[in-house]
Amino acid sequence: MSISDNDKNLRLAVLIDADNAPRDCLQGVMEEVAIYGTPNIKKAYGDWSTRNLAGWKQTLLDNSVTPVQQFAYTKGKNSTDSAMIIDAMDILYSGNTDGFVLISSDSDFTGLARRLREAGQFVIGIGEQKTPSPLIAACNKFIYIEVIRDRSKALVKAAQPAKKKKTETKKAEPKKTEPARKAEPEAAKPAPAEDKQIPDSIVWLIADSILDLAGTGDSDYVSLGAVGQLIQKKRPDFDTRSYGFSKLSGMVKAIDRFEVMEREDKSDPRSKLVYIRDLEM
Repeated sequence: MSISDNDKNLRLAVLIDADNAPRDCLQGVMEEVAIYGTPNIKKAYGDWSTRNLAGWKQTLLDNSVTPVQQFAYTKGKNSTDSAMIIDAMDILYSGNTDGFVLISSDSDFTGLARRLREAGQFVIGIGEQKTPSPLIAACNKFIYIEVIRDRSKALVKAAQPAKKKKTETKKAEPKKTEPARKAEPEAAKPAPAEDKQIPDSIVWLIADSILDLAGTGDSDYVSLGAVGQLIQKKRPDFDTRSYGFSKLSGMVKAIDRFEVMEREDKSDPRSKLVYIRDLEM
């Protein structure tokens, strides 16, 4: 995941299609949104008189999300989409936002995402892996619910205290000489990073982005940050966490094809600038 410093303090409008979004990880979703900016507006759309949305109440309260009631005018027809789209345009013309977060897996919001981008808004889509590709492509950034859910589970597991082994007090016994035991096999070590499964298509995506940027300079090395931003433009749904890495730097270091170099930042000695080059280029 790569975002520029300018994208970290966006004023965001978070619009949730409750009919096409799971409620069980809404808190994790809001924590993810906080990476990109401040959610000044948080609304969830649906027919709250129906049984299938009854479980949302406490979740909305816990995350300070305003429910917007939209009755279904015709049985079997979803009127939530139109209400959310109209509200989004009203928010857009108010001029109080820098970006929108559309939480839905419904392709009907493709046109909305495209229109918001045309107006200069940064559009983040959040949905399940079943989300159609047109909606993904219409967003500046698309994040899968499954990735957020896995992250939330990992955080919960990490927060749990380690179980202590029970120790039993035994009376001191005279030492006995025992025959030498055969060496026990070593515990299985975690697989090295390079053994993690990174699809060839992703390797080619990184290599192609390096080539695009290297063509604009005199050196084979290019900024890793610039590579990350270009990849995000090419593939809005690209997320290093989908492949077991928290950062792009760790991911490229795990691929033998790329060489990573760090340099001191003259403007800030405490930080380092990271560069990458393709050894096969």
